[in-house]
Order: sequence, then C-alpha cells, then structure tokens
Amino acid sequence: MPRATVSHSLPLTLAMALTLVLCTNVVTAEPSPLRWDRSESSVALVRGQQIIWQFNHGATLDVPYFHPLSTGGGRVLTWDQPPDHAWHHGLWFGWKYINGVNYWEHDRQTGKPAGRTETTGVQVETRDDHSARLLLALAYHAGGDEEVVLRERRRIDISAPNAHDEYTLDWTAQFTAGNGSVELDRTPPKEQSWGGYAGLSVRFAKALGDRQASSDQGPVQFGPGDRHRSRASSIDYSGVIDGDRVGMAILDHPDNPRHPTPWYIIRSPVTGYMNAALLNDEPMTIEPGGRMTLRYRVIVHPLRWDAARLKTEQTRFLQSSPSF
Repeated sequence: MPRATVSHSLPLTLAMALTLVLCTNVVTAEPSPLRWDRSESSVALVRGQQIIWQFNHGATLDVPYFHPLSTGGGRVLTWDQPPDHAWHHGLWFGWKYINGVNYWEHDRQTGKPAGRTETTGVQVETRDDHSARLLLALAYHAGGDEEVVLRERRRIDISAPNAHDEYTLDWTAQFTAGNGSVELDRTPPKEQSWGGYAGLSVRFAKALGDRQASSDQGPVQFGPGDRHRSRASSIDYSGVIDGDRVGMAILDHPDNPRHPTPWYIIRSPVTGYMNAALLNDEPMTIEPGGRMTLRYRVIVHPLRWDAARLKTEQTRFLQSSPSF
C-alpha cells in the first residue's frame, strides 16, 4: 500500500497560505490619513510625518509662499532660500521692479528687498475632503513709505490629492493701481543668460535630478547657459528624486495679458527654476485705479508629462477657471 503524503504537505500548504495573507496585508496596507496642521503663520496638509503642502504667510516674511510642495510618495519638489538666491521661496509670486523700486532681491545692507510687500487679511478655509481655499490681501509699498502703490487680492484654491497623488493650485490674483500709474518692470533679459524674470516662480529642489521640461508644443530644448525662453500655454518641469519621476506643471490662462506667456526656465547643475515671465519682452503699465487679473493653475504630480497631457490639462483648466 502506498504511503499517505497528505499529512506532510498540509503544514507546508498552511505556511504558504499564511505567507500569502501576510504579504497581501503588507501590499494593501492603508496609508496614514490626511490631516490639517495650522498655526498663526502657516497651514499644511500632512500625512503621517510628511507634509504634502504648506503655505507660509507670516507677517515677517518678504512674500507669502508654498514650501514644501511634495508628492504623495514624500518627494519634495521645492527649495526655500537656497544659498545662491535667498529670495527664492519654493513656489511664490513676486514683482521685480514697481516704479523702479526692487521688490525681488535683498538689499545687502538690510537683508530685505527695497520694496515692501505687506500681507494682510489672510483667510484659510480647510475642508473635510482635504481641499482648501486661501484668501489674502497684499499691499506693495515703496521702501519704508506707507503709501500703497499697488494692491492685490489673491485667491488660491487647492484640490485634495487624487488617487495618483496629483493636486492642483488654482491661483487668481487681481492687481489694482493706487493713485498714480504703476510700471511693472524687470532686468532686460540677456541672450542665454539671466534677466526677464518676474511673477509666478518655482525654485526646484536640489535633489531633483535628470531634469527635463516640455511645453504644450513639445519637448523644451535648453541652450548655452542651461536656459530656455519661449512662449507657450503651459510648461511641465520634471525630474527624478530617489528613483521616482516627479514634476510640476504651470498653465497660463488665455485671459491673462500677453498670453501665451513668455517662459524663463533654468536647468543648471545647481539651479532648477521656472517662471511665467509675462514681463520678459517689455514692461507693463497699469493706469491709476486700473486693474489687471492673472490666473494660473499649478499641478504637482508623479511621472513626466508630455505635450498631449498638457493640452488635456489646459482644456480642464479652461472648463473650471475660477474668478473673483
């Protein structure tokens, strides 16, 4: 009579089944829940110990700004106050010159810009679905002068991260000139060199390697000086952090002045930078009491995006553009 082998194989079968259950539990483990972290000077969306995004608006800051901006996988895309440009703040908006006064770089004696950007009336609405709305008012003063030369109302609507760890920041800003005309200017751009920058900017993390960019027209080509300038409706800047491909796209609204906007992009060994540079070609004037509105959509995402994806996102932006 042949020997029975069931009793020997049963423990092995049970062990394999237990291993499968344990492995399955590891793979399907739920991530830490999202939560809000708020203080008098900031608001952040947090998962576990990781900050997904944080908006900083303290009264002592030169400008309000976002840092960090991260993917759901914990890859931080932004850099605040890098040693080479201490006035770069993650994702931020700043004018270069207003009526000839510098609101961008720091004065060597004071460590502050000559022009003063005052942030007031900050309202933060955080929601249970982990979306948020930020409302704030900004006043631009010439140096220590209390006179306001330009006022801004800003609204930023931030979506909850989706299943692909993407989230959007819909940025709407309305500028109103004071009693006099306002000239917005920049340092004239130099061929394959610096200049031309002002407006919405991103300084990318030092850890972002293998950096590439694409517009809605196709891949971006960098020339001498690791710089690129062109006009486009949207740009995606992406790279690799700790083996993960991640990126950030900025979409320019067609109602913006000078659409499609000029772009100024840097991909040097140290500096990763992207700017919707609407003043790149020439200055802009707002008449006394006149208004100008700017709308952008910023999207933080995994992987790399090409022209087709940017066109799809541009269509979505136009179908859901907020306004004051």
